[in-house]
Amino acid sequence: MPDTFFVQNFGCRATQADGAAIERQLLARGLSSTERREDAQVVVLNTCTVTAEADKDARAAIRRVHRENPGTKILVTGCYAQRAPEEIAELPGVTWVVGNSHKAQISGVVAPLSREFVSIDQLAGAPNPAITRPPNSAIFLSDIFAHTELLAAPVFEASTHSEKTRPNLKVQDGCNNRCSFCIIPFTRGQSRSLQLDEAIREVNELVDGGYKEVVISGINLGRWGREFAKQDRFENLVRAILERTTLEKLRISSVEPMDWSDELIELVASSPRIAKHAHVPLQSGSDTILRRMHRKYRPWHYEERIRKIRAAMPHAAIGADVMVGFPGETEQLFEESRAFMESLPFTYLHVFTYSARPGTPAAEMPGQVPVQVARERNRVLRELAAEKNLAFRESFVGKRIEAITLHRSDGSQTEALTDNFLRLRLKGKHEPNQWVHSAISSVNENYLVGTLEAPVP
Repeated sequence: MPDTFFVQNFGCRATQADGAAIERQLLARGLSSTERREDAQVVVLNTCTVTAEADKDARAAIRRVHRENPGTKILVTGCYAQRAPEEIAELPGVTWVVGNSHKAQISGVVAPLSREFVSIDQLAGAPNPAITRPPNSAIFLSDIFAHTELLAAPVFEASTHSEKTRPNLKVQDGCNNRCSFCIIPFTRGQSRSLQLDEAIREVNELVDGGYKEVVISGINLGRWGREFAKQDRFENLVRAILERTTLEKLRISSVEPMDWSDELIELVASSPRIAKHAHVPLQSGSDTILRRMHRKYRPWHYEERIRKIRAAMPHAAIGADVMVGFPGETEQLFEESRAFMESLPFTYLHVFTYSARPGTPAAEMPGQVPVQVARERNRVLRELAAEKNLAFRESFVGKRIEAITLHRSDGSQTEALTDNFLRLRLKGKHEPNQWVHSAISSVNENYLVGTLEAPVP
């Protein structure tokens, strides 16, 4: 049995949360985590497949690990492993390919206990397992839609124990939507949620560990609890965290526009213990493109939600995921989308260029946009986002703002994150994981600049 391991995560917060859960599994089996990948006897690559570039990054990492240490056993898991296991298994150095369907059993693959050795066939478990045995590696894979487990372990902002801040806790996985461009439902399966009592237990453990802010996240976070027998709602989870924990600050990750109910908006706006931050995926401001994407809202629905959020929280961060270059996006439709985004009170945008994913309806649609055209549209939206973010930051010069200190500094400045999701450079050296008040003196290209006034009481 190997003694040491290293987990490398690619992609979204949910993938990082899965990686933390895998680490928890392996540590419980008696293995030790190493800080350097080249020192590990087993390297776990926890992959993403949301774009072709993500697949390329994973393949490059596999080759690099094998080149660094040909004796290292490589286990590839995550969304790419679920989507294209045979493709990965053929790469030199890969010992195991474990789909998301079997992610919860990775410790049994890597470190089977001598008295309870787990074979490939025993691990299959789920109905109609599709298991193959390539010459040099084993594949563990089955129907992801039969998968009901949810891996949950907090992910931390920093890698060293003394600097860990802002743990991220995944409370929901999978997605029941079928956006025409997205492969994720087919790699993560149906929507499933962490039970309420389990979520509260995880948050309380983090509070007991001294953490001042917790971020809750998911693949489709606003659908938390909908599959329970009583069809619980996301607002009830948020309220329970406030009532049953002493957490100082809860931050809510991405929530789809139609899940920002009036009740949720009022709850976030009224509680000083919830960060004033709304991330609301948009994808496109063009009604035509939203329909082709199979998104469930129209631009006017989205605008109504955003304006309600802004009215309730005048100083909140409001951000969105947006996509350029979707099939059929003409210059006119792109301009329609750009103008829509310009009209709304966004404080930041995450801009992505469309990438065709095999097996999705959009990959077969006519009107594929040339790469260079899509890249130029990406640039235009990033410039728009930068302008909006700068204007938002400048509005706080001369004001007092609340922030949590992050990593240790070099002595002259300390990085922090404000309640409303702005990066801040505090003058001087300050301990991480502390809520403080700062007087904002200026802005630079990416940050607010301020001085410490006092810790938050």
